[in-house]
Amino acid sequence: MVAERRGPAAGERGQATVELVAGIPALVLAGLVAFQLLAVGYAASLAGDAAEAGAMAVAAGRPAAPAVRAALPGWARGRVEVARAGGALTVRLAPPSPFAAIADRLEVTSSAWARPPAGDG
Repeated sequence: MVAERRGPAAGERGQATVELVAGIPALVLAGLVAFQLLAVGYAASLAGDAAEAGAMAVAAGRPAAPAVRAALPGWARGRVEVARAGGALTVRLAPPSPFAAIADRLEVTSSAWARPPAGDG
């Protein structure tokens, strides 16, 4: 005679598999969120450095945009916008993202100021 399984383990066959399959999307989502937060922080740091490089170019009487783009890594050069009004320089940078709509909403901004040479404005 075959003994029947009784107790709490009898109704839990395959439970670990179900939990694993249900948990994988949550882990992937948590990884994507963590990556996106790191990318935003990195983009903010890059934007600050690029704004400083642009302000230094303005102070030296050179155009700001080429200096800003030169201060950025290759992937960021196509994602940057530079605005200048007098000595104020603003750099906007979209962070890398697996989804373009998210990158646009998480755009970071950094500003710097430098006194332009006399006669430049």
